[in-house]
Amino acid sequence: MNLQLLGFIVFLITIKKIPEEFLGLKVSPAIHCEHYSASLYLSFMNLRRVLLLLLCHFFYLIGFSQYIELINASFEGQPSDATVPQGWMACKEGTTPDILPGFWGVYNEPSDGDTYVGLITRQNNTWESIGQRLTANLEKGKCYTLSLDLAHSDTYSGYNNPLRLRIWVSKLKCQKDQLIYESPVIEHLEWRSYQFRFTPDGDYRYILIEAFHSEQPFQYKGNILIDRVRPITACDRT
Repeated sequence: MNLQLLGFIVFLITIKKIPEEFLGLKVSPAIHCEHYSASLYLSFMNLRRVLLLLLCHFFYLIGFSQYIELINASFEGQPSDATVPQGWMACKEGTTPDILPGFWGVYNEPSDGDTYVGLITRQNNTWESIGQRLTANLEKGKCYTLSLDLAHSDTYSGYNNPLRLRIWVSKLKCQKDQLIYESPVIEHLEWRSYQFRFTPDGDYRYILIEAFHSEQPFQYKGNILIDRVRPITACDRT
């Protein structure tokens, strides 16, 4: 049984316990039949308005709390090099992501929409990362699901080695408070979807995505392609 249905059942059960005074209906044997019918009709109309407002509010809260959509999650934009996609921010000095295809010898088709983003690592121990402010807080101790598409290019103007992807969440922009995902080394040229679950250890509002090779100093020219980041949703408990 999903959460929305369970909540609706609880809501209906609660309605049955609404006192007569709340509805404006006080039944008395002495009440004249016509007057009672009119009062009943008005009380029923008031109840309908109250239930409609409560129901709309209930489903709004349910949907909002389970669905956090990222801005420009498919990295749409005019193909260009050294350009941060709209809705995202560069999080590490020297970050110059590319909106692809069409530059640096990369012509992989997108998995969604018209474009995607490419991040690289360099031989001088630097790498690229981008992030954004989420539309709602991730709540401490709550389970979430996130999925996205990843691929690799073997013709990225010399930055052709495969990489991992790491995803962080934080309270402040471009910080790394909690690592929520590290992908395997992405060597495949075709797009593949990766899904994972995570539980924040705090209330977080920012997400960061970075190309990753090693915690140790490295001289490594690699790339990773990213597309179609799905909305963050509450875990299915069924």
